[in-house]
Amino acid sequence: MTHPEEPRNFYGRIKGKTLKPAQKRYLDEDLHALRPAGVGREENPDRHMVAPRSFFGDDRPLWLEVGFGGGEHLVHQCQRHPERGFIGCEPYINGVAMLLGKIRQAGVANLRIYPWDVRDLFDVLPDGCLAGAYLLYPDPWPKSRHHRRRFVTPGYLDPLARVMQPGARLHVATDIPDYVRQTLQEVPPAGFDCRTPDPADWRTPWDGWLSTRYEQKALREGRRPHYLTFRRNEVPAR
Repeated sequence: MTHPEEPRNFYGRIKGKTLKPAQKRYLDEDLHALRPAGVGREENPDRHMVAPRSFFGDDRPLWLEVGFGGGEHLVHQCQRHPERGFIGCEPYINGVAMLLGKIRQAGVANLRIYPWDVRDLFDVLPDGCLAGAYLLYPDPWPKSRHHRRRFVTPGYLDPLARVMQPGARLHVATDIPDYVRQTLQEVPPAGFDCRTPDPADWRTPWDGWLSTRYEQKALREGRRPHYLTFRRNEVPAR
């Protein structure tokens, strides 16, 4: 399916406070070796497909986290599942620097980072190569006129569904009730079955969940987390 309207970013700012000297050092010393080869537009302008096994040198299951924030959940999953390979995409450079510090501390080796738009990754991944994906506390774009900039819209969900294998799980966490509404409305038509249709299911996170700093902020401010799980079905996406 084509989407003729001009592409819009689903994320907001790409830089926050001035980076600390240590964070600048992490970016200078560590990021290049952790970038998945062939994803960036500057190195692959013709958008040739890449072989997923090139990321880790083997055929391990690949999982994606879209917008990893400070990276605590991503590192936790890497530690919990050393048999998997994880790819984190995040355009917010402060978050990338925080994740690099956590990687140094934890010593995980099954993680690759693309510090920009996840759509660049979707462009070059072959069909059905991801075993799972996380979308955790995405930018809510609360104003009605901005809802089309949310990740849970066809322009993002269709390419995500294409690169996920049948049976792959998509986990979504948000503290915004209207984001829940739109997620339940938009994700199934992209090729997913909802595994948490009952509102009572939304209160309990999936196995292995680690509460993020964004979730802790939401709880402090009185917003309730919602946890949704979808399964990539075997019916072709729209």
